Amino acid sequence: MKRIFDLVISTVLLILLSPLLLVLSALVLLFNGAPILFTQPRPGYRGKIFNIYKFRTMAQTKNSDGTDMPDSVRITPFGNFLRKFSLDELPELLNIFLGQMSFVGPRPLLVQYLSRYNVEQNRRHDVLPGLTGWAQINGRNAISWDEKFKLDVWYVDHQSFWLDLKIMAITLLKVIKKEGISQPGHATSEEFMGNDKI
Repeated sequence: MKRIFDLVISTVLLILLSPLLLVLSALVLLFNGAPILFTQPRPGYRGKIFNIYKFRTMAQTKNSDGTDMPDSVRITPFGNFLRKFSLDELPELLNIFLGQMSFVGPRPLLVQYLSRYNVEQNRRHDVLPGLTGWAQINGRNAISWDEKFKLDVWYVDHQSFWLDLKIMAITLLKVIKKEGISQPGHATSEEFMGNDKI
């Protein structure tokens, strides 16, 4: 039932929002330059790697040694606007359509985090990653990693269609209020470095 819901709704939204997606693509190209989309490998269900799609929100600014400058420095004014209203996430509708993500589930994080999870935290990969999730409506990037992972695992143990509908409804309110978008001093959140105890 969940997969049918994801497929039908993502198809409808991709069609209905296609004019908005085209306008945003043009604006990203104008204000942030090419490429329009940010793609990055992320672990999905059972840790299977897929490429996530987002609108690019950062400039490709480098340090003198050729490394990327901090995210908080590279994010552009238009990129900040996209993030405030979660518009940068819209291309993930394609990930949902392809079955790599769901509308609701733990957010797909960086591949390098896989080796840093303990056994309990790794259970977040027992379901498809989501566009939004239980952690996103309970603090998003403003809460600690430990709190976030506990919320992710809680969702894995309590997932249901009705819970998903509740999460999606609350997500809309959170987007309007622009709550929990980032941690102080970071474009989103600080890097997860692992646990002291397994």
